Amino acid sequence: MTQPLLAGPELPGWQTPPPPIGDLLDAPRPHAALFSPDRRFMVELTRPPMQRLVDRAGPLLHLAGFRVDPRTRGPARASHWRAIDIRPLGGENPRRVALPEDARIGHWRWCPDAPRAAFSLTTPEGLSLWVVDLETAIARRLTGPILNAAAGSPMVWLPADAGLLCVVVPEDLGPPPEPPAVPAGPRVEENHGPERPGRTWTGLLENPHDAALFVYYFTSSVIRVGLDGERAEVLGPGLLDGVAPSPDGRLFLARHFQLPLSTAVPAGRFAARIGVFDPSGSEVLRVADQPIADDVPIAFGSVRRGRRRVGWRPDQPATLAWVEALDDGDARREVERRDAHFQWAAPFDDAPTTLWRSALRSGGVAWGRDDLALAYEWWHDTRQVRAWRIDPSNPDAEPILIWDRNTQDRYRDPGTPLLRLGPYGRGVLRLDGDAVFLSGSGFSPAGVHPFLDRLDLSTAETTRLWQCADPWLERIVVLLDDGRFISARQSQDVPPHFLLHRSLPTGRDETLPTGDAKQALTQPVDWAPPFANVQKRVIRYTRDDGVTLSATLYLPPGFDPERDAPLPTLLWVYPREHKSADTAGQVLATEKSFSRPGGASVLYLLLAGYAILSGPTMPIVDAEEPNDQYVAHIVSSAQAAVQAVVDLGVTDPERVAIGGHSYGAFTAANLLAHTRLFRAGIARSGAYNRTLTPFGFQGEQRSFFEAPQVYLEMSPFTHAKKIEAPLLILHGADDTNSGTYPVQSERFFQALKGVGAKARWVELPLEEHGYRSREAVGHTLWEMVRWLDRHLKDG
Repeated sequence: MTQPLLAGPELPGWQTPPPPIGDLLDAPRPHAALFSPDRRFMVELTRPPMQRLVDRAGPLLHLAGFRVDPRTRGPARASHWRAIDIRPLGGENPRRVALPEDARIGHWRWCPDAPRAAFSLTTPEGLSLWVVDLETAIARRLTGPILNAAAGSPMVWLPADAGLLCVVVPEDLGPPPEPPAVPAGPRVEENHGPERPGRTWTGLLENPHDAALFVYYFTSSVIRVGLDGERAEVLGPGLLDGVAPSPDGRLFLARHFQLPLSTAVPAGRFAARIGVFDPSGSEVLRVADQPIADDVPIAFGSVRRGRRRVGWRPDQPATLAWVEALDDGDARREVERRDAHFQWAAPFDDAPTTLWRSALRSGGVAWGRDDLALAYEWWHDTRQVRAWRIDPSNPDAEPILIWDRNTQDRYRDPGTPLLRLGPYGRGVLRLDGDAVFLSGSGFSPAGVHPFLDRLDLSTAETTRLWQCADPWLERIVVLLDDGRFISARQSQDVPPHFLLHRSLPTGRDETLPTGDAKQALTQPVDWAPPFANVQKRVIRYTRDDGVTLSATLYLPPGFDPERDAPLPTLLWVYPREHKSADTAGQVLATEKSFSRPGGASVLYLLLAGYAILSGPTMPIVDAEEPNDQYVAHIVSSAQAAVQAVVDLGVTDPERVAIGGHSYGAFTAANLLAHTRLFRAGIARSGAYNRTLTPFGFQGEQRSFFEAPQVYLEMSPFTHAKKIEAPLLILHGADDTNSGTYPVQSERFFQALKGVGAKARWVELPLEEHGYRSREAVGHTLWEMVRWLDRHLKDG
């Protein structure tokens, strides 16, 4: 008789959830719609089916925070579009672009000043460059599989008909380095001060062979590829991180990683050289030599020293802009000014000029024209953000404050300025004289009503041009120069789709045109009809400290309260930190969205007969450090949420489960330890022992050594013996999210097992922080349904 190789409770192999859940995982999804920069064409990209595990089983290199496929020099386990359809905006008949069989489309890049787009096609040999003509829908291959996308997008358009700059594999690079047969020596790290705290980065370089692989796969050349396929090298081989042509195309900016590499930080903090080059590859300006940034404090708002965020102004032919910290990058320092903004115009004969010195940390600049830009600053500890009007042509001019607000106060969010293509084909502020257009989400006590405002920066007068009306959830996507606009619309019963409108209202009292004044650009497609009769509502209730809470309640298809109530119910949670009870009580959920699940969404459990309370707000409120109140506030929030659905007559209080993903998993485990509200729990991809993340996590910026009691009290690992309800723990075996190492779930399960708790641990091979393969998603849903059936229905 053959003996089993392993002994354990179950070795079932991959499972799939019961129908119709399993069937919906394989249903085709609606296409993605894109609009060309000149707004003349709409492109629909066919979404790929859910990845199979075999698609994720190929080689993968973890190199300093990058995940690289060594066969293609592209991102490992990437999803690709599968087909391209093009039609004129408002036209009826899309044209399918002829491509090789089983095309894998990536890196879509619009040409800003011609009806073209570039993209890559991935084959087993690598990535090749293609260009499609939007007017003819004909695509041509310009290169073989030579692109190098290890560090990001491998191509960028040059102005007019000059073609593209492409990052490519050098021709004489040779084979990759072989791993040593015998280790050359031990791994040694040493520190002689000063402090070098770091968050729990994953996928770092670990040894000299990792460093050699990084050098090999990130060594690239830069070539210019003409539209006729002609090539010319403009920059020889180097450890290239990225390249960007100036808006006029005469120069280009390149960032190169510098040796030695580091085992302590991801590649974004490696030493680097930033320079400006001419078309011959000669460096005309050394912009920055950045040292390894392994000493950035963990306090939120801390940054690396020296010049950072170096780039071209999009509204000028060749002007550099960057930021420098005035506080040595240390958010803990008390200073009058945090950052300085600089600009420097080619040919760089004069010295750089200072544009603005911000009192808070720089949040970037939205460029408009010579004399107008919007500069942003923010500060985490106060949740403050300010916008200023600055005059780049006159840096001595006094900045004008546009708004000063709390980032968490969504009811008073003025919106985001809309952009347009500027004279050099780059995004700049869409201006009407001195006015900008602001697109806002429209959160309010009365519900969610997206809007478009016109804000005059000279008079501070705001005019409401348009606002979405019930029952729709609609937002403006594109403003056209001829007065038309495109909106994205959906409702609880109508799937998302795009509309082309004839004209934009110009006054507060006007409404959207009706009838033939709008045209459907895409058709609403419900890919999951079994959810058509799901009932959805936003509920509001109050915590015992008076804070208003809310959640979205989903009830199974065809739910009849007379027949079906009370139901077994799952709460799916994710807490947030707040500085004030006022912002914590704002309702951001809406009943107007078209809700269909994707991936391993908990909403699939509706088809198994469960009520779902999705996103019950669990604000951690404190004027200083919110985590001092973490346990107390999640417990009181959970008590209020359970009581609310019980009072509605929907939920059986004896059959309630708690669950969450990532920080929600951490919270679910804590609620099982500190309450007896729940009969079972589900924790996916969480972290449970905060001493393993000693230099901060989530909203915590103190180290373990500054607040040891907070770290211990917040760790469900510490309270494992208090957990009585059965807990299902799932985790991707290749989780690269900072702090949520797979060992967190493994060790937590061992602790629960050791104290006699009921628990099940499932590690999903080849999966990361979220689960993407058809096998893993199906198995996750099968585990969740079976777990709740066992402990809520059968228990």
